[in-house]
Amino acid sequence: GNINRDRGFDRRISYIEYSNHARCRMSCRHITQAEVEDIMKNGKINYSKSDLQNSQCPRYAIEGITSDNQQVRMVFAQCNESTTVVTVIDLETDFECHCPGDDDKYKNRN
Repeated sequence: GNINRDRGFDRRISYIEYSNHARCRMSCRHITQAEVEDIMKNGKINYSKSDLQNSQCPRYAIEGITSDNQQVRMVFAQCNESTTVVTVIDLETDFECHCPGDDDKYKNRN
């Protein structure tokens, strides 16, 4: 049926796209595309970590457990034509990642 993508989180993976940042984070945190899709379909929305008022696209923080028992949070930006995986976070293990843009975090802090 018709799903209104302006009302709530659309869990259909046919709209999914991955940001370069998300792909880098997935790699260093050992999270597969299948695990991202499973969390997208079955995870729980953490509204306190979501940004539903984002002016570009609402951002949903979805949490769950991966197939290898990682406790994760994934941030999805739901726009009209796609749902982009913004980042993936392991909530228990602090993996060392060197993703593009990581060094820019503190540039404007003088």
